[in-house]
Amino acid sequence: MRTAGVDAEGQSYSVALYPSCSQAHDNGKGDHALRKAYAETRHGQIHYVEAGSGHAVLLLHQTPRSWTEYEDVIPLLADQQRVIAVDTLGFGPSDQPRQRWSISLFVDGVEDLIDALALARISIVGHHTGGVIALELAARYPERVRSLVLSGVPYVDRARRGRVAHRASIDGIPISDDGSHYQLLWNKRAGFYPPDRPDLMRRFMIDAVRVGERGEEGHIAVNEYRMEDRIGFVRARTLIVCGEHDRFSLPDVPKLRERISGAESTVLSGVEVSSADHDPKQFASIVDSFLVRCS
Repeated sequence: MRTAGVDAEGQSYSVALYPSCSQAHDNGKGDHALRKAYAETRHGQIHYVEAGSGHAVLLLHQTPRSWTEYEDVIPLLADQQRVIAVDTLGFGPSDQPRQRWSISLFVDGVEDLIDALALARISIVGHHTGGVIALELAARYPERVRSLVLSGVPYVDRARRGRVAHRASIDGIPISDDGSHYQLLWNKRAGFYPPDRPDLMRRFMIDAVRVGERGEEGHIAVNEYRMEDRIGFVRARTLIVCGEHDRFSLPDVPKLRERISGAESTVLSGVEVSSADHDPKQFASIVDSFLVRCS
């Protein structure tokens, strides 16, 4: 079964659908209590939230979000794993480095957290920006990453960098003294979330306001990343997932799959860009099933 369409830049695409075959495991007996903490990194303090015990699974969010993107996913995964949702440096309560943000800088922060927690071999789940960070972590330290889930991740090569170099900003809104820029940001991003879930937009706005004027740097960091030079170093078992209606990243699923040896892919039915918080049960089900198979 396949899904086809036209991407955000007017290009036609066709992607195979690989439906989920299991449900997220949630027996109500796991250690789902959230534990919040900070760790020191070379670029400042990094904030994280964890639940559960066992094999460590890191959850990395998109720009300009925070760990709350996975707020409803964490308890669905925490029965069988130690789930650690990280606020990338610059986002959420984590410190904002003064230097220019880059994927390398974000990876430095997550690497220092992994060392601070004395984690050996881990799994990583990353959504959009978080997926690019996860890919670079797996390329930089293949011996430390057992399995990798890339959610809604674009394939960033020279052609893409050229296409987006002069594209309008995604979250950049001129600041106004009367606060009307918040309404403009809401209007600009509302289409990425289901219209019947204003609670998800409120979560987004809280995160975006906290990041402030530097939020766009996360998108810029993704679009400057030389993925074509790094993706070949990934050795972890990899699952590529994407929302059925994510016209930005869905066309790139075949490109990622053909460049990561043995990679699998799954399309999340009925969701758009905000797949992790739009349909946490479907997202957690697919991730959980893959992590179990990799154990």
